[in-house]
Amino acid sequence: MNHPPIVLRTISDLRANTASWHSEGLTVGMIPTMGALHDGHLALVAEARRRVDRIVATIFVNPAQFAPTEDFGAYPRTEASDVAKLAALGVEAVFVPTAQEMYPVGHATTISLAGPALGLETDFRPHFFTGVATVVGKLLIGGFPDIAMFGEKDYQQLLVVRQMVADLHLPTEIVGLPTVRETDGLALSSRNAYLSPEERRTAASLPEVLNETAAAIRAGGNAGEACRAGLAKLKSVGFRPDYLELRNALTLAAPTPGDAGPLRLLVAAWLGKTRLIDNIAV
Repeated sequence: MNHPPIVLRTISDLRANTASWHSEGLTVGMIPTMGALHDGHLALVAEARRRVDRIVATIFVNPAQFAPTEDFGAYPRTEASDVAKLAALGVEAVFVPTAQEMYPVGHATTISLAGPALGLETDFRPHFFTGVATVVGKLLIGGFPDIAMFGEKDYQQLLVVRQMVADLHLPTEIVGLPTVRETDGLALSSRNAYLSPEERRTAASLPEVLNETAAAIRAGGNAGEACRAGLAKLKSVGFRPDYLELRNALTLAAPTPGDAGPLRLLVAAWLGKTRLIDNIAV
């Protein structure tokens, strides 16, 4: 029988808890989340369970990564059910800080970024990765886990966090896990809850277009033409796309002629009031 996890509210408690585990020679995994947990998050927990002795999940809807026009106020907050889901998987601790704890009065330091943070999401949400990197950096420094788990659905975010950890010499391995999908291919996301039943049916076209576009590129088609055709199809079924682009999977730079590196196709598009993102390897 699993015991309820310890719920931690302050950075000092997080640090003391993980330091105690480390002093016993135990390895620690961290799963940073904004809550509203779904099977994608729980897959991260299950993989961490195979890799480490103790797990701390974090639940924090980070105001620094939302623009004033975005859905910070509406973002689902389901702490009790989230903690229950984590307890069922044997998670030992959950860190649930307030905004005041993470950004106390007088907070004046953020993490600035280049490299994989440039373009794609940054073209439409210029504030986003500064907010992500700052809060993830604070969480990793607060707990110094041996590993931290992230899903590949947020592929650009995964690369940004890996770059930050390498550049700041943080002693945490960043582990990315493949996207968990619904039976019709739609990537699991907390924001899927915003979709109306009709929009949810239409949403399945997003992974469908991704796969069709990737197949065209793999078959030797021109990447620019394939992406333009994909954008046209998304618009035809009701999406308002922000981008559909092919990038180097390691750097997120635009591929050059003869680029022998792995490639990734990334998309972001609005459906009604909901913004969906996805990506696949090419």
